[in-house]
Amino acid sequence: MSAPDVTALLAELERSQPELAEEARTAVEWLTGGEPLETVTQLDVCEFLWYTLPIKVGPLKPGGDHERLARSLGRLLQLGGLERYAALCESPTTLHILRTYAREGEDAGTSAYQQALEATGVLPPDVPELQWSMIMGPEELGAHLACSAALELAIVSGDSVDRTALTRRWLTEPRAELGGDSWLNRVHGERLNRWVLGRGPARRELAQPFEVRLHAPVSPQPLPALHRLLSLAASEGSLPLRLAPSPEAARLRELAERELGAISRDGSRLAITDYGRRLLKSRRAMWSAVTRLLLARGEHEFEVSAREAALMLLADGTLMSPAKLHERVAEVVGGEGWHPTTGVEDVAGPVNDLISQLTALGLAFGDELAVRMDRPGQLAALAALRAHALRPRKYVSSS
Repeated sequence: MSAPDVTALLAELERSQPELAEEARTAVEWLTGGEPLETVTQLDVCEFLWYTLPIKVGPLKPGGDHERLARSLGRLLQLGGLERYAALCESPTTLHILRTYAREGEDAGTSAYQQALEATGVLPPDVPELQWSMIMGPEELGAHLACSAALELAIVSGDSVDRTALTRRWLTEPRAELGGDSWLNRVHGERLNRWVLGRGPARRELAQPFEVRLHAPVSPQPLPALHRLLSLAASEGSLPLRLAPSPEAARLRELAERELGAISRDGSRLAITDYGRRLLKSRRAMWSAVTRLLLARGEHEFEVSAREAALMLLADGTLMSPAKLHERVAEVVGGEGWHPTTGVEDVAGPVNDLISQLTALGLAFGDELAVRMDRPGQLAALAALRAHALRPRKYVSSS
């Protein structure tokens, strides 16, 4: 059976229901973007009806409204034999969402849209390998649409659908249409390229060699200092607050308590938490938790940029004095446009804190004269940079 031709369908609608034809033309142009109607998926229809239509389409001609436009589109889809999609146009859910926008405003309408979209089952969930971005590049958008179409097909076929398992399989398996590549690899490549092309020529030059280096995951490494601390807390039940006098031991205890939440205060003593026990049981979990700390997303973005530059400068095991490291970081971060006079005093705080974390964890060695990361530290730097580069893009909150 040949795919329905939009022009022919509009001509037929013009003959049978001319009062709907103009609005149907407007709706289908927004829905397809000029692509063949056969490429439309349930996700496309839902997002048009529940978000694009009430937010972006308008103003309508006098006497028209969004509900009428949805009905007009439904009639066109019905003529094309797309009954499931046509039914969505006049469904109670669509009417409820459009009326919520009209009566309660954009925030309430968007909330209703998001709840309804999740309930369809065709929205690909986040999986361990990939958290979807709010702002998608072309490759990620292609992956998202492909996964949604696979979910839709499984649901329509009457299969019992494990959305997470199906999405993981669709992302990670080699695809013939991608020349044997996987969607996950495509998305990772796109995100790494975006990360490399960040702000400022100095940063781009520093980051460029890492685009290839960060493509492959970094194998989890043992973290003996943290493991010993948590093991002692687990075996003895608690630790004295004055566990050891050295600065490294004090910093490690602070990191485990305040930054990881792996131990907690119990009166005058420290006790291991349930989360700490989970870290103790899994090298992968401990490695992931620690490397995420090195570029913690909760910090100010300027501080993250300074720490990121420092990790790139130290990732090859280069021996550098703190003064030289501060100078190089200031050059890189200053070129990113934060402030034209960014200097060593601005980056010293976040860089010194990073070095103290690495030293407490046994991932870096040094003093006031020089600092260097050994092989586990270099791998930790790569793991932290990779996780940061592959993070999903989110809208910036104005609050």
